[in-house]
Amino acid sequence: MISHNSNFRTNRATQTLSVTSGKGGVGKSTIVANLGLSLANRGKKVLLLDGDLGMGNLDIMFGYPSSNALQKALRGEIELKDAMVELKNNLFLLPGGSGVYDLHHVTAVQRQMLIDQISLLETQFDYLIIDTAPGIDDNVLALNSAVQEIIVVITPDPSSLTDSYSLMKVLNQRYKESRFSLLFNMVNDEREALRLYKAVSEIGEKHLDVHMSYRGFVPTDLNLRKTIRAQQLVVEKEPRCLASLSIKDLAENISNYKEIPASKGGLQFFWQQLIGVA
Repeated sequence: MISHNSNFRTNRATQTLSVTSGKGGVGKSTIVANLGLSLANRGKKVLLLDGDLGMGNLDIMFGYPSSNALQKALRGEIELKDAMVELKNNLFLLPGGSGVYDLHHVTAVQRQMLIDQISLLETQFDYLIIDTAPGIDDNVLALNSAVQEIIVVITPDPSSLTDSYSLMKVLNQRYKESRFSLLFNMVNDEREALRLYKAVSEIGEKHLDVHMSYRGFVPTDLNLRKTIRAQQLVVEKEPRCLASLSIKDLAENISNYKEIPASKGGLQFFWQQLIGVA
C-alpha cells in the first residue's frame, strides 16, 4: 500500500519499460528486482509490475507474500494505489499474476474507473518496470507493445538467441515495434556481450525493419548465484561484486536514456493500451 507520506515527484510522466525474453531461465526477474532497487537507490520512484502469470516471483524475491490485490482493484473492492506495496524506500510493487490477464475482461465501467485512478498516479513514479513472462504469448506481446522501451534479455545459449529473435520478429510484424534494447546476461565479460550483440543486431537489422541498441551486460558471478539461492538482492548484499556493478551501470544508463518514443508515454498510455487489447 502506498504511504500517504511518500514524497512523490510531480513534474513529468512516468517512463515505462519492459524486461522480456524469448525463453525462460535467462534471469529476467533477478534483473528487474536489482535494477528497480538500483534506480530507487539513485532517488528515483520506481513501480515494478509482475506480469508473469503463474511463474511470477518478484514478490518472493522481496520476501512479500503473494497477493491478489490487483484482482480486488479491478473488482472495485480497493483502489489501485492500495494494491501497491512499498518494498523499499522509493520502490513499489504491483503484484500482477492473473490480475494482469483479467484486464482483458473488464467491463466498461471498470475500465473507466481504472483509468481515472491511474491518471491520479501518473506523475508519482519515475519508472514503471514490467517483468513479463517469456515467449510470444499474446499477453506477453501486449505488455511489450504498451511500453516505451523493450529490453530483451539474452544469454549465450543458442536457443536464447534464436527465441529472442523470434520475439522481436513477432513484435515487429504484429505490433510494428521497431526499436529494441538488448541486455546480455550470464556472459563471461563485455567482450562476449558485444560479440553476441553484433551477431544478433546484424541478423535482425538485415531481415527485420528494426533498430537494436546495446543496453549492457551482467556477467556470470558466483555472488549473484549465491544471493538468488538465498532470495536476496545482489546489489544490496554484495554491492561491489561484478554483477552488482553491471546492474548499477544499467540503472545509470537508463537514467540518462534519451531515445524515448514520443508516441508512447506514461502510466495512462500503458494501461489504456493494455486494456484496449480486450
